[in-house]
Amino acid sequence: AAPGAAELEAELSALGAKVTIAACDFADRAATAELLDSLPDLDAVVHAAGVLDDGVLDSLTPQRLATVLKSKVDSAITLDELTRNRDLSAFVLFSSLAATLGAAGQGNYVAANAVLDALAEHRAGLGLPATSIAWGPWAGAGMAAGTGTRSERGGIRPLAPDVATAALGQALSGSDTVVAVADVDWAQFAPGFTAVRAARLLDDLPEARRALETVVKPEPDFRAKLDALTGPERERALLDLVRAEVAAVLGYASPATVDPGLAFKELGLDSLTAVELRNGLAAVTGLSLPATLGFDYANPAALAQHLGRELGPADPAAAAEAELDRIEAAFAALTAEQLAGTRITTRLQALLSRLGTGPAENTRQKLETASETEIFDFIDNELGLA
Repeated sequence: AAPGAAELEAELSALGAKVTIAACDFADRAATAELLDSLPDLDAVVHAAGVLDDGVLDSLTPQRLATVLKSKVDSAITLDELTRNRDLSAFVLFSSLAATLGAAGQGNYVAANAVLDALAEHRAGLGLPATSIAWGPWAGAGMAAGTGTRSERGGIRPLAPDVATAALGQALSGSDTVVAVADVDWAQFAPGFTAVRAARLLDDLPEARRALETVVKPEPDFRAKLDALTGPERERALLDLVRAEVAAVLGYASPATVDPGLAFKELGLDSLTAVELRNGLAAVTGLSLPATLGFDYANPAALAQHLGRELGPADPAAAAEAELDRIEAAFAALTAEQLAGTRITTRLQALLSRLGTGPAENTRQKLETASETEIFDFIDNELGLA
């Protein structure tokens, strides 16, 4: 028996409860049958077993899958088969929200809990009692201990135990075979959950729909903005994007606190958050990116350079137009007095000569004798900056 089992049994017995605490591997059919035979008055089964062996999909092995399935699936199937002849009032399976929504780095755990949901549906189809509850993380101790910060960043808050037990009672008194119970901040969760692709799962949830309706779409989009930039400004925009995504995934206070020269591992990136980083960057850039993105490049600066290569060079025409916009804004801030005595006239002459905008000699002559006001008019009319 588990440590403290005798003390727990004594406390419950003092409250008038009939308690039997026994150690049993429920994946072992013979041991389970022996235990059930010792409980002739068994009225309900609550299956709350589970173990974790997390890792991204390409790191999973048959053994790592079997480890999780044995605890979750094998034991549930054994209990199902060996209690078919019992008149049970309830057969409760503790599933996980991971099977409902998916969970990065938990492919084996997702699959195991999906089987529990399917088993409940199967039992219900046979007219047997069955309820599978896809739980979000519980606060305090348990399998979710230590994951609170990460899950809360995604909008899934730990359930208070008293709220969770109240929800359990509601689930058992209802008619649904499979239910999900979680404390969700929809304003935070829904946009992130649909960042890479739409999710029909949320269509019937009013809270999720309202959250998605309030999401402000950036205008212009990142790629359009990037195409209008060149040189250092383009490089800075790419690095800002990477730092912002890293800060969001790893919980940094702001993108400015992310050191672009520090290795991703030193920044705190692991296999799970690497997937989240890839998803965020893919959503913004529209690129097809590998899940190993955070490990393929030394640091945020190197990753930003890679994204720049993948996105291709800026459109020359768009970049030139953006530069003209900047020139127009600069001239708008100058007075005729400030313009006098500068080399601007000479540089405009050289630029127009290269562009072949009209006869160069005539243009040069006009600019040489033009007043400050006439030069402003020339910029507006000839270069199309008006």
